Amino acid sequence: MGNTYQRVLLKLSGEALMGDLSYGIDPTIVQYIAQEIAEVVSNGVQIAVVVGGGNIFRGIKGAAAGMDRATADYIGMIATVMNAMTLQDALEQAEIPTRVQTAIAMQEVAEPYIRRRAIRHLEKGRVVIFGAGSGNPFFTTDTTAALRAAEINAEVVFKATKVDGVYDSDPKVNPDAKRFRTLTYSHVLAHDLKVMDSTAIALCKDNNIPITVFDLSVRGNICRAVMGEPIGTIVGESCEVS
Repeated sequence: MGNTYQRVLLKLSGEALMGDLSYGIDPTIVQYIAQEIAEVVSNGVQIAVVVGGGNIFRGIKGAAAGMDRATADYIGMIATVMNAMTLQDALEQAEIPTRVQTAIAMQEVAEPYIRRRAIRHLEKGRVVIFGAGSGNPFFTTDTTAALRAAEINAEVVFKATKVDGVYDSDPKVNPDAKRFRTLTYSHVLAHDLKVMDSTAIALCKDNNIPITVFDLSVRGNICRAVMGEPIGTIVGESCEVS
């Protein structure tokens, strides 16, 4: 099967890097993700990554514990850079050239986010990992994924999660929960389905960037998604609710 996409953006939650740990980074999981991304690169697809920081620090939880929300969000952004650097190391051990770009300047360890430079890296076959979110408090890394996807002209956002798609209710609570194969942006927003936060969905809708939600833990799924195999749930303008 030929490549369906030439340039994609992969959104990884911080929790995805924890594996079965309760906190932090599981090196085995990071190596597994790096191998999956390496397979995509070997197929000639340009891939950028946005990584969350919830495995280390989550701004909303910090704010709930009494911290100033903006301060908590900035700490969360710094946590994402730790994840980005860890993933970069694993990718480069797999001989995949990788650049980390951060929205908060950390010039000793990463490049600043510069859109044209990011695109040039992708054109040269490098993986680009975007750290520090959008650089703004009150915005999630989901929103960053939608924003960066639009900026670099990615054709699709892949959201890798711990479930195999989007359901009409929580499948862990309701054994009869129905998984959607396809959804419209409007349906996701109207029914407050937990795909990404509403700002991210609206950004993808405005820029007509489809979103595929799939299970990261199934080996080969990142490559399957990039090759256009019908896994998980696809959210798009031309999709029907099914």
